[in-house]
Amino acid sequence: MPIKLNSSPVKGLATCLVFLCLVFFCGSGCRKKESLELYHKFPDKIWARFNILSFEIPVKQVDKPYNIYLFTRFTKEFSHEQLEFNMVMNTAAGEERIYAYAMKVKSASGAFLQAFEGDSCTGTILLKHDLKLARPGILKIEIENLTPRLTTEGVMGVGIRMEQSGK
Repeated sequence: MPIKLNSSPVKGLATCLVFLCLVFFCGSGCRKKESLELYHKFPDKIWARFNILSFEIPVKQVDKPYNIYLFTRFTKEFSHEQLEFNMVMNTAAGEERIYAYAMKVKSASGAFLQAFEGDSCTGTILLKHDLKLARPGILKIEIENLTPRLTTEGVMGVGIRMEQSGK
């Protein structure tokens, strides 16, 4: 006569362990890419010309490349066709990279290129694609407003987003 194992606590425990292992492996395979956002808000919606923004991003993994974006929230008071800025990036390995950028915000006719959601729109520009870092530590990014006026009205804030590029 065959032995019934349906009521055995050992079979229930084994089934539970197999289920937990499956959940763990499925969850680790579907993990989202690592992403981090830092944001400087301007309460008066004005970015002063010599207000250099500093972002310090902790980097733990260096085995995968990263994409780094700058995003800016604009109001309708922003009067320029583009936002010009300078970026200085210092890695934990001691490498320094300096670039000048121009984020297109309006068309030549003066229409905003991004759709407004409420009282603002968000512009985004890719700063670095597939950035490979040699050493974990703090990645420092400084953003300097290069608009040729002392103040740039219509800027609600500026942020940096760093995410694994997926390669």
